[in-house]
Amino acid sequence: MNDSTRFGQARTVPFKGYIAFHPNPMPETLDISPSTVLRLTEAEAALGRLNGAGRLLPNPHLLIRPYMLREAIASTRIEGTRASLAGVLEAEVGGNTHDPDIEEVVNYIRAMEQGLSLLDKLPFSVRLIKAMHAILLEGVRGRERQPGEIRRTQNWIGPPGCTLETASFVPPPHDELGDLLADWERFANTNTTMPVLIQSALMHYQFETIHPFLDGNGRVGRLLIVFHLILQNRLSSPLLYLSPYFERHRETYYDLLQSTRQTGEADPWFDFFLTGVEEQASDAVTRSERLVDLRERYRSKVFDTTRGSAVALVDVLFAQPVLTAATVETMLDVSRPSALRLLDRFVDMGVLSEMEAGPRRQRRFRAPEILALVTEGIDDPV
Repeated sequence: MNDSTRFGQARTVPFKGYIAFHPNPMPETLDISPSTVLRLTEAEAALGRLNGAGRLLPNPHLLIRPYMLREAIASTRIEGTRASLAGVLEAEVGGNTHDPDIEEVVNYIRAMEQGLSLLDKLPFSVRLIKAMHAILLEGVRGRERQPGEIRRTQNWIGPPGCTLETASFVPPPHDELGDLLADWERFANTNTTMPVLIQSALMHYQFETIHPFLDGNGRVGRLLIVFHLILQNRLSSPLLYLSPYFERHRETYYDLLQSTRQTGEADPWFDFFLTGVEEQASDAVTRSERLVDLRERYRSKVFDTTRGSAVALVDVLFAQPVLTAATVETMLDVSRPSALRLLDRFVDMGVLSEMEAGPRRQRRFRAPEILALVTEGIDDPV
């Protein structure tokens, strides 16, 4: 069998008997339809507004963590987890850390943070991807599947119990990965005449098609989109995340990746991707405005009646909307009694509510308005 499209060929693997998809090198240029050009224009405008909003924010880092949390929850849900944001935050302050779904989300956040820190030291490369992948699978489901290593065996995608012969999609054999990843790395780092968002869409498509790891490919591939936009100077801060959009349209997401391979027609995938960029960028701008407004409302509540540590605690809440006295003690460098007085004052003002005591009878607090704003639109399970 040899079914060819402009993006590759589905053909029988010699001496193995099964059919795998063999991607072509990534294109230097690509024609797109007028309707896709229009979507590109709209997506570029929305991305520009988000980038401008990020530059104008008094403290853009204030919003990075809430957006990371949304991305982590949504991206791991695409893979089948059902962790809640509140559950993840509670685990971080000493709650139940043994829930496998929560552990996967926590690892996703760690991998994202590590990848962002490495962008200043490493090029956009397979080495960077392997470093993130090692963290992603550390101690969780899939940890036996070569974390941080390019696969050395064949993998496949399909419903539970499927085989190589019945799989929905079989990526290229492992002995082709070196050349394919070198070509992918070249494409991701080359400044071409291709619009950056089209380049990002193709880069994600090709990574998912190569499927270089035995597990965790989707999560890594989705992380790389925002990394690419930062490196291409289209984003000053990592405030755009597409996983909530992909999670809402999961079947379409997978179907379009597959139809692009089968038909060689990329415009439907581009249209879907660009619509996601426009929607998520617009959402990020609106959400950032609401978060900043909420921050200013809280700051005005505490500014005239308390010392500077209370104002500083307001910012802490946006990074850590579930917290304990130990959290405040560490982040604000205050004594435990001072931390508890601050927390009780915030409860009295209605900014925080006290939760049921955690392990070792540790008092825990949550910022309900911040949590509601961050989780809005990702259907946070309880």
